Amino acid sequence: MNRSPRNPFFRPHAPTVGVVVAAAAFLLALVATAGAEPGNDNRAPVLEGDTARLRVEAGNKVAAHAFAVGVQVYRWTGTSWSFVAPKAVLYHADYGKGEFGTHFAGPTWESVSGSKVIAAVVDRSTPDPTAIPWLLLKATDSEGPGIFHRVTFVQRVNTVGGLAPAEPGDTVGEEVEVPYTAEYFFYRAQ
Repeated sequence: MNRSPRNPFFRPHAPTVGVVVAAAAFLLALVATAGAEPGNDNRAPVLEGDTARLRVEAGNKVAAHAFAVGVQVYRWTGTSWSFVAPKAVLYHADYGKGEFGTHFAGPTWESVSGSKVIAAVVDRSTPDPTAIPWLLLKATDSEGPGIFHRVTFVQRVNTVGGLAPAEPGDTVGEEVEVPYTAEYFFYRAQ
C-alpha cells in the first residue's frame, strides 16, 4: 500500500503525548538557560549580604541541584566535639523525592550511576547561627560519566540543623549523629 500524502488512505500519525511533553520540556530548558550568563546562572541560589562571598567564579553554571537529608557526625575528644563527616541522601526534588546520590566524608558526593566529585572548602558564611554554615567548595577531583562529571564548584546553602551538641560527651571517642538538611548546587565550567 502506498503511504504517500496523495493516497486517500494515508493518515499522518499524530505525535504521542510523550513526544509532545518531551519536546515542550526541551524547549523550556533551552529558554531557561538561554538568558543565563556564566557565573550569573538563573538557577543559582540567591546570595546577598555576607553570603555573597559564596558566589562561584564567572564562567561556571549550575549543572545539578540537590536537596540533602542526613546527619553531621561528631566525635567527643574529651574537651570538644570534633567534626567527623557528613552522611546524607541526595534528592532531585523536595526532601525525600527522586533519590539520586549520597554525600559522605571527603567531602564527597556520589551519584547512583557512579559519578563522583570531591571538594575542599573555599569560604563559609553563617546566616543562621542555629545551623551549620553555608559553604563554597572547589572541586579537587571529579569522576564520571554522570551528573558529577567535570563539576568545578559546589555550594551548600539553606542549611537547617547539623550543629555539634552544646553538651559535652560522656567518653572520649563517643560519636553522635546530628540531623541536618541543606541544598547543594553543583557547577561546571562553560
